[in-house]
Amino acid sequence: MRAVLTAAAVTIVVACSTPVPEAVVGPGAPWTLEAVTPDTSDGVRILVLHDMEGLSGQSDPATFFFGSPRYAEGQELLVGDINAVIEGLYAGGATEVEVVDGHGSGNAEPDVRRDLLDPRATQVLRDSAFDGYFDLPGLASYDAVAVVGMHAKTGSAGFASHTITLGIGLVLNGQTITETELVGVSWGRVGTPVIFGSGDDRLANDLQTMPWVEFVTVKTAVGADSTVPRPVDEARAELTAKARLAVENLRAGKAQAMRTTGPIRIGVQAVPPANLEVLKKLPGVTWEDSTATVTVDSLRQAYDAAMAMVSIAGAARWTVIGAVMSEQPNAAAIRSEGRQRLQRIWFDYESGRWQPAPAAPEAAALRYHGYR
Repeated sequence: MRAVLTAAAVTIVVACSTPVPEAVVGPGAPWTLEAVTPDTSDGVRILVLHDMEGLSGQSDPATFFFGSPRYAEGQELLVGDINAVIEGLYAGGATEVEVVDGHGSGNAEPDVRRDLLDPRATQVLRDSAFDGYFDLPGLASYDAVAVVGMHAKTGSAGFASHTITLGIGLVLNGQTITETELVGVSWGRVGTPVIFGSGDDRLANDLQTMPWVEFVTVKTAVGADSTVPRPVDEARAELTAKARLAVENLRAGKAQAMRTTGPIRIGVQAVPPANLEVLKKLPGVTWEDSTATVTVDSLRQAYDAAMAMVSIAGAARWTVIGAVMSEQPNAAAIRSEGRQRLQRIWFDYESGRWQPAPAAPEAAALRYHGYR
């Protein structure tokens, strides 16, 4: 819990390709905005970060769950949207495009199939794990970020709307934010703007805080598990057109970088199936409207604190699993075995006999592609 309750001073060195004018406050946003004109003398390098819930032609949640019968269909929808965006980015003047996984389906392979991806684009692969939202190696080397297939935030009534994971809302300096805005403030640390986005109509409404972003609404949300998609060809034509315009705007100095400075108030709201009430009386935590909030010195600490609280909130999901188990014919035997196993671990640990299970060896050829 030290990541939540302590705040060691952290200095963030901000690197910009060109000097930026005095920061201006975004309308109602808990950050400042800075106009960015990238140095394009060595080309224009764009990162495409994708999720998988905001795709054109998509209305079934099964298409973004790895292991479901429709996941392969979702992969095709995903790469189709990404390729349409890549086409527009290059048409607008991009000279290099990289793609990173921001979805984390659980697939050991990238959600984007290499055999279907535009051959001009490169997938971000690393030998060690990295956080595609916050710790992507080479952060400062990109001129801009385009996000594709994103979703609205928890409470927005969008298709699969959430922030980070099920039942979680993220509150930055008093304002609930989307994952797209999280990407914006993360890359804003080095003066890199988000210039393009796509998703449903509820996300379009959420992103009124980022009016410079060229956004494409690919479908209308009917509920958290259904949509009315636009015709795919029509949606992808707009993906290409607006991706082109996004790069042209970037080169013309119309993009904005989002910056935050300490102290930062970071809150995590937990709604079913998550729960954070265990933190209600913890010193250093304020509690209001199912939201636990702490104050830290930097965005790095804010992100770490939020992820720690998200992990705690997610433990409540086990109550749902427990309810399912209790309905099974052998529920009493399972509960008895569970209690006995807990007792054995306790006795073994106190007696010096307990040893942690050995870590499973990783495959020699394993490559990390972002969220997993």
